[in-house]
Amino acid sequence: MDNQNQNPQDGNINIELNEMVAAGVYANLALVNHSPSEFVLDFIQLMPGVQQAKVRSRVILAPLHAKRVLAALQQNIANYEKQYGEIKEVEPFVLGQNNVQA
Repeated sequence: MDNQNQNPQDGNINIELNEMVAAGVYANLALVNHSPSEFVLDFIQLMPGVQQAKVRSRVILAPLHAKRVLAALQQNIANYEKQYGEIKEVEPFVLGQNNVQA
């Protein structure tokens, strides 16, 4: 389909991904917090033996979008495990008051 004829009413959205964003960032820790109006996901890179960690990316979502992201992650994890086998926890899962460490 010609990109110029696509519009959101047809269910098609043109998505631009520049090189810098496409390169991504590595994160081995995630903190999740929320307020009544939004969820905040901080993706952090924690280096072994170093006391200071850096937030590499922050994503702020409306509650509905956070729920949709959760559903998409659950579906993708199920698909991954079906293809490659169960993902096993190697460290205990820590659940804080308002955040999740992953």
